[in-house]
Amino acid sequence: MTHWYVYMLRCADGSLYTGITRDIERRVKEHNTSDRLAARYTRSRRPVMLVWSEDHPDRSSALKREAQLKKFKRSFKEDLLKP
Repeated sequence: MTHWYVYMLRCADGSLYTGITRDIERRVKEHNTSDRLAARYTRSRRPVMLVWSEDHPDRSSALKREAQLKKFKRSFKEDLLKP
């Protein structure tokens, strides 16, 4: 079974970026190094660092969670990142 992950990155300017992937390590590397595969948002805010991730059983649930997180205020996201 392939797992999907929702992840959050902290960009060099302090902003947060949320996305989904099946391979977190590969995706973070793409955000940091590739001008073709990185999200447009992260290309100008490098380096980025993985600060949070969540496992999901399928792409659909990961997409729903990503959409939910993107609607939250920054203060909620920062609270989510606290240990």
